[in-house]
Amino acid sequence: MERTGVESLLRQLAPQVLGAVVRRYGDFAASEDAVQEALLAAALQWPTEGRPENPRAWLIHVAGRRMTDQVRSELARRQRETLLALWEAPALEPVFDDGDFPVDRDDTLVLLFMCCHPALTPSSAIALTLRAVGGLATAEIARAFLVPEATMAQRISRAKQTIRDSGVPFAMPDADERAARLDAVLHVLYLVFNEGYATSSGDALHRTDLSDEAIRLARDVHALLPREGEVAGLLALMLLTDARRPARTGAAGELVPLDQQDRGLWNRALIDEGVALISATLARGAVGAYQLQAAIAAVHDEAESAAATDWPQILALYTVLLRLADNPMVALNHAIALAMVHGPAAGLERLDALSTDRRIAGHHRLDAVRAHLFERAGEPARAIEHYLAAAAKTASTPERDYLVAQAARLGDAGSGTPRASP
Repeated sequence: MERTGVESLLRQLAPQVLGAVVRRYGDFAASEDAVQEALLAAALQWPTEGRPENPRAWLIHVAGRRMTDQVRSELARRQRETLLALWEAPALEPVFDDGDFPVDRDDTLVLLFMCCHPALTPSSAIALTLRAVGGLATAEIARAFLVPEATMAQRISRAKQTIRDSGVPFAMPDADERAARLDAVLHVLYLVFNEGYATSSGDALHRTDLSDEAIRLARDVHALLPREGEVAGLLALMLLTDARRPARTGAAGELVPLDQQDRGLWNRALIDEGVALISATLARGAVGAYQLQAAIAAVHDEAESAAATDWPQILALYTVLLRLADNPMVALNHAIALAMVHGPAAGLERLDALSTDRRIAGHHRLDAVRAHLFERAGEPARAIEHYLAAAAKTASTPERDYLVAQAARLGDAGSGTPRASP
C-alpha cells in the first residue's frame, strides 16, 4: 500500500479510534498518546507489510495494548492491588476484532461533544477538538487562532489535563449539555472545514479528508438537532463552499480565484442542497453568523457569472454579519464587498482601519486583499509590493505561487516596473 494512501486512511481513522479507546479506558490524555503510538506503528508497518483486513480494529488493538501496559505499570508503581484488580484488562487475543468496540459504531460525534466540555474555556475546547477530532497539527491550529504555536501547545496541554481531572464520562451529553456545548462544536467544524478547503500550509491547496469529515459531522449534528438554525446554516455554508472546489484548481494544481473559475464545474447538486437548506432555516426567524455566511455563499453560487454577482446584497449581508461577529476575517471580506460596490478607494480605507487589529495585522490575507485593491485602483507598483509581501507570509505553496505570479504579471505589464522574481 502506498504511503500516501496509508496517511490518508490514518487521518480518517484517528478520531474514530481515539473515541473507542477513550470510551473503554476513560483517560483522554493517555488514550490520545496511545492512539498516536498506534498510528505511528501503522505508518511504519503498513506500507511494507500491507494493510490489515480491519485497519480500525488493528489500531484499537495496538492502542488498547499500550493503555493496558500503561495502567499496569502505573498500578504496580503505586502498589494499589485493589485498584489493579478493578482495572486489569482482559487478555487481548492476537486476532484483530473489535470486541467491546463494534465496527459499525462511530464515536467521533461523542468525542466531538466531549472535547467541548463546559469545564474548558471555549478557546481551549475548540483547540483540543481540532487536535483530537479534526486531526490538525498544533501549528495549523495556531494559525487558525492567529496565535504563536507555543501558546497553542500550552493551551491544548492544559485542556487535556482539565478533561482528565474532570472525570467527564465518555457519553453523548443530554439536551441541556448539548446546548451549552453547541457553539464550540460548530466553531470546531467550521475551522476543520476551512483547513480542508483552503489548507494553511504545504503543497496542496485542499485537504479533502478534513473538509469531507467536517461535512459528515455537520450532517450528523444536523440530524441530531434539526431545528437549530445555526447548525443548518453551517452545513449549508459548507455545501455551498465545497461545491466550488472542482473549479478552484487549474490543470497543474494552481489556485484559480473565484472570479476566474469555470462555473460549469461547480457541483450543482451541492448548491441546490445548500440553497434549499439555508432558505428553509432563514424562513424560521432568528438569524446567526453561519446562516449569514451561507446566504453570502448562496449569492455567489447562484450568480451566472462573476460580473452578475449581486455585490450590493453581499455588502448588506456582511454589514449585518459584522454586528454579530467580532472577527477580523469577516471585516476583511466586508472591505472587499465595500470595494466592489463603492470602488477600491473605499475598500482600501477600510483596510487601513483594519490594519491596527493585532489579530490580523501580520496576516498574509490582509496584504493579498490590499494588493488586489491597489491593482483595481490602477497602482501596479503598490500592488506588486503587497502581492510579494503576502507571498512571503503564507505557508501555503499554491497560494504563494499564485501571489508571486500576480506580482510577476503586473511587473511584465508595467512600463519600467521591475519584474517580480519567484
